[in-house]
Amino acid sequence: MKNKAVLDLADVKLIAAAAEAEAIKHNWAVTIAIVDDGGHLLWLQRLDGAPAISAHIAPAKAHTSAMGRRESKIYEDVINQGRMSFLSAPLLQGMLEGAVPILKDGQCLGAVGVSGVKSTEDAQIARAGIAAIGL
Repeated sequence: MKNKAVLDLADVKLIAAAAEAEAIKHNWAVTIAIVDDGGHLLWLQRLDGAPAISAHIAPAKAHTSAMGRRESKIYEDVINQGRMSFLSAPLLQGMLEGAVPILKDGQCLGAVGVSGVKSTEDAQIARAGIAAIGL
């Protein structure tokens, strides 16, 4: 039997605080979602001024990233390169840049999804959160 690292609440709080700090530093109103390796929501935080729709988009991006074990941008790129049929992929709704998987020793522990500003800035916030736990 193998052992596997998992996110605990302390990790999630550190990620969320660092992601929030990155957003506030740039005055970006966003929603931050953190999911486990199965795409299940562990944390949802909508900063003041973040659009209501971002509370739906951020978790969808995070879910997609965790399930695919890669950045959600990859799916957006595939679609933008003409593979429109990929829009029918089951259970993947957040195929937009802005979510980053949390990887440790080649294993996916979950993902951080952000929505509310430019997609590159969403991803920047997600990466800042993940960096807070040394990954």
